Order: sequence, then structure tokens, then C-alpha cells
Amino acid sequence: MTPNKFGPYAKTKINRAGYLDILNIIPVPAEDNDVSYEITAAYHHRPDLLAYDLYGKKELWWVFAQRNLDVIKDPIYDFTAGTQIYLPKLSNLTKTIGV
Repeated sequence: MTPNKFGPYAKTKINRAGYLDILNIIPVPAEDNDVSYEITAAYHHRPDLLAYDLYGKKELWWVFAQRNLDVIKDPIYDFTAGTQIYLPKLSNLTKTIGV
């Protein structure tokens, strides 16, 4: 088994028993051109839908939590309508995590 190359565990190794090793966090740094965004009701508790609509890959749901660590502690239940977050541009994700 290998982790999804776009998922949050992409850089985490798999041990000899076939289990994920210690999490190797993929940072999503703040950039000057990140877009301020208020989560709408359509994306309430659904970062996967927003990731698909923005980046074409639902597996990138985790980048919102990594980019907004001060706002989103739980990547699903803190992803609520009315919450103000920053959205990384796809060009920034391509540069930093190789999307």
C-alpha cells in the first residue's frame, strides 16, 4: 500500500509491516497571493468538495487545514459556513507540494 500522492500522508513512510510510520507533515506556507475566503453553506463540513472545485482533486482537502492552522483545528468539523480562511492558489501548491 502506498499513500495517495495528493493526500496528507504522501510524504509519510510505510514501515515493514505495511503500516504508516510517524506522520511527516506537508507544510502549506502562507503566500502573499493567497485568497481570503468565507466558507459558504455549500461547503459546510465538506473541504473535499471545495478542493475539487478549486483544484480538481478532492484529495487536497487537507491543504485548507494546513494553511489555516490558527482557525481550523479539526479539518472537517471546523470547516463551517461563515468561517474566514485563506485559500492557497494552485500555482503555489504546485510550487510547494508538487500538485
